[in-house]
Amino acid sequence: MVDQLLSGPAALRRSPLAHLADAFAGADVTGPRGAALREVPFQTMVGLRAAPGSASATALGDVLGAPLPGRVGQTSVSGDHATLWLAPDEWLVVSGAEPEPLVGALAEALGQARGAVVDLSANRTVLELTGPAARAVLEKGCPADLHPRVFGTGSAIATTLGPVPLVLWRSGEECYRLLPRASFADYVARWLLDAMAELGLPEVS
Repeated sequence: MVDQLLSGPAALRRSPLAHLADAFAGADVTGPRGAALREVPFQTMVGLRAAPGSASATALGDVLGAPLPGRVGQTSVSGDHATLWLAPDEWLVVSGAEPEPLVGALAEALGQARGAVVDLSANRTVLELTGPAARAVLEKGCPADLHPRVFGTGSAIATTLGPVPLVLWRSGEECYRLLPRASFADYVARWLLDAMAELGLPEVS
């Protein structure tokens, strides 16, 4: 359990899906129809608002190590930081860095310019779905076109899975990260576990 690996005050942290860790481990399916699901907890997430192309947007990109994405579906990745495009003047930073220094540096870069830097780390969690059948699992309940010619590696969009709004990020060739709000995380996780269940059954010829 993630909780057991932490010490001090951090040991009190509990992710929204810690109670499903055993279910995730037991749901793994290997082979050409395989898929695996896990939570990537405690990611730092920062909401950014800035005027596109402005000096403040450039300064925010400098802190993150890459320019802010400029169009729908686009992401930029540098080191621990990934920045996802949400709207023409809105981005979501997902990072393995500690939140306070990153938020502080971004707020300093924005300065007095019109915009916002907001720590959203407790707002969402990250589910990671991997494997050859990952796209097929998502297509059972996601209305977006997930074909690689449309939704290539590195793409990220705001969409839905079943009735739940979330951010879907294709972070690798067979790796998808889903970012639901924490209050919907249990529903999304159980939906994915149910959608994966048939992968381990024999194929009907």
